Amino acid sequence: MATQLDLEEQEQLDQLKAFWKKYGNLITWVLVAVLGAYAAYAYWEKRGLEQSAKAGLLYDELDRAAQAGDLEKTLRVFGDMKERFPGTGFTQQAGLLTAKVQAEKAQADAAVATLGWVAENAGEAEYKTVARLRLAGLLLEQKKPDEALKQLAGADAPAFAALVADRRGDVLAAQGKTDEARAAYQEAFKAMDSRIEYRRMIEAKLITLGGTPEADAGKKATS
Repeated sequence: MATQLDLEEQEQLDQLKAFWKKYGNLITWVLVAVLGAYAAYAYWEKRGLEQSAKAGLLYDELDRAAQAGDLEKTLRVFGDMKERFPGTGFTQQAGLLTAKVQAEKAQADAAVATLGWVAENAGEAEYKTVARLRLAGLLLEQKKPDEALKQLAGADAPAFAALVADRRGDVLAAQGKTDEARAAYQEAFKAMDSRIEYRRMIEAKLITLGGTPEADAGKKATS
């Protein structure tokens, strides 16, 4: 009996060796790939949290500099954030705030460049859209309506649809395109939550251009 068991065990062992010889490397590489992917995910998840926390501290520093009107320090901190944490939301917010300070300091071209960076590098549509909205406003002030409209064409976050249409109306009105501007304001009026006070401003623009706000048009949207 012992001999029979030994023979069966030896046969199973030989089969296992043959199987491992044929597929062992493949199985090993698959395991390495799976474990490596898991380790990478865990690393980047942890790193992402750490980066966000560090970027948050720098943003607080930048915010204080911006509140004080210290453009030099604001730019220095923003440059540091772009270099170290370009993909975090804090850096995108820092870009928007930096552009605001630049515009207040009469550095419109620099503000345009900063907003352009946010529009191109932000990971979320909301940040991109806010940057493009502000960028379109600056370009309109610089008498560059065509460039402003190009920026608005890429502002596609649904929550800001009403504001994008409103800004498009401003640009078209400045170009003397009354019918198109009126249509844009009508679109903005319809998309804007009726509880938001700014909707009255859109209504006034629409009436000024000879339009009539559609009754019962307000939609609930993120303000």
